[in-house]
Amino acid sequence: MLETRLRAALIEWLRADPFLASSLNAVAEEAPSRTAVPWLGLVASASADWSMKDRTGREVRTALELHLRGDDPLAGAALTAAVESRIAGLPRTQTGFEVVSTQFLRARAEQRAANQRAILIEYRFRLLEA
Repeated sequence: MLETRLRAALIEWLRADPFLASSLNAVAEEAPSRTAVPWLGLVASASADWSMKDRTGREVRTALELHLRGDDPLAGAALTAAVESRIAGLPRTQTGFEVVSTQFLRARAEQRAANQRAILIEYRFRLLEA
């Protein structure tokens, strides 16, 4: 399944970034259990057919959520920029599929109880099976 392969490739790609690795306590699928903030989770994805005549394809929408602590609205700006930059650099050729396009869709930030902050970042990927 292309969606599952993309999720695994994204998590691996984000974990391999030196800045993110030194700044986050975890990069995980969904919410990591018992991990202190800051952490990044690939919290949701959905896919639709994007096949060609001769190749299977999917359009996959993903949502990543960055969790941090602080009441400063600028908290997480550097981390968010690093996540977005890293996703933009995801190699086109992956095991079992090709990333045809990557598009940022939207982001949302919110202050939560107990001085927690969450930043949701959504993307659309168009993929073709290799």
